[in-house]
Amino acid sequence: METDNMVRRRIISDLMAQHTDKIADASIDLWEQMATQIILIVGEGGFNSLYARSLFLTRSTFPWLPNGSVPAQANQRFSELKISFEEQPPLQANKANSQLLITFTDILASLIGEHLTIRILRSAWGNDALDRFGKEFKNE
Repeated sequence: METDNMVRRRIISDLMAQHTDKIADASIDLWEQMATQIILIVGEGGFNSLYARSLFLTRSTFPWLPNGSVPAQANQRFSELKISFEEQPPLQANKANSQLLITFTDILASLIGEHLTIRILRSAWGNDALDRFGKEFKNE
């Protein structure tokens, strides 16, 4: 049986595999959906801190990612990330976003727990993305 951590990572990989066109737009959509749910729980400052830390850690593998500064305007939160993705080949942008999402959700899960993280992802990305990976998340 897969651990919750492995299932969450597989969900992210599967979501990114579904988006082979317009990687930048699809990636930012996932981030915006997730940010909306997480901000409800940890606030905007908490989200921005987690996001900046995730960017910092992921930049060791993808140094072209933005430096982690978050614009003051919420509607511009992911503008640098989108530009970074648009400047890369689609496969590279896809891999970077997958790793960034995994890093972010790893940090989040270490702070609030795996089950609550899965609930947030379900709220953000819909039940379809999570339910196909097994019954263990249907009764969270």
